[in-house]
Amino acid sequence: LQNNQVLGIGSGSTIVHAVHRLAERVKQDNLSIVCIPTSFQARQLILQNGLTLSDLDRHPELDVAIDGADEVDSDLNLIKGGGGCLTQEKIVAGYAKCFIVIADYRKKSESLGERWKKGIPIEVIPMAYVPVSRALTKKFGGAVELRMAVSKAVRVPDQPHGRGFKQWGGSGVNQHVNSCSAGVVETGLFIDMAEVVYFGMEDGSVSVREKQPG
Repeated sequence: LQNNQVLGIGSGSTIVHAVHRLAERVKQDNLSIVCIPTSFQARQLILQNGLTLSDLDRHPELDVAIDGADEVDSDLNLIKGGGGCLTQEKIVAGYAKCFIVIADYRKKSESLGERWKKGIPIEVIPMAYVPVSRALTKKFGGAVELRMAVSKAVRVPDQPHGRGFKQWGGSGVNQHVNSCSAGVVETGLFIDMAEVVYFGMEDGSVSVREKQPG
């Protein structure tokens, strides 16, 4: 963290701890930073911790984005979006010079789908839910499940799962889902985006997994 940086603030339980620590650093070192949220929760965290809130209209390029993940593989590819904010999260991460992930040890795996068993979140335009579901089932098999909102205003992500993920690999699935049918907004596959992942281990230590050159 450096003075005059623009930071993207992600969503989820891990980010709560990150923002608290961020606020401590800002106060301790008298830093001037600006924060861009990925969700209403992130926006409230920024304000509650006395940090400066902004948006992509005023700060279209970010220095660093910090977010959690539902699962991280050995190549730093991610499944995200279980909480329903995947499009905003991908936008903020995509416009950051550096994307950093923090997660607990339960999200660490060798390949996607090893630990996360709830499928790949996909955000769709509501009117396209049925035809998109049919197209995905035809291509990948498995089932498509509509994620119903609990205490949220929007209920858009759905979750396909089945044999297709391992058959195509993360990048192939991501590309196919994005192009398979009109109405797909984004997928919860974050391929080749993260630079480094910090895992909080069960014993309180931190395990670091960095992107390999080439």
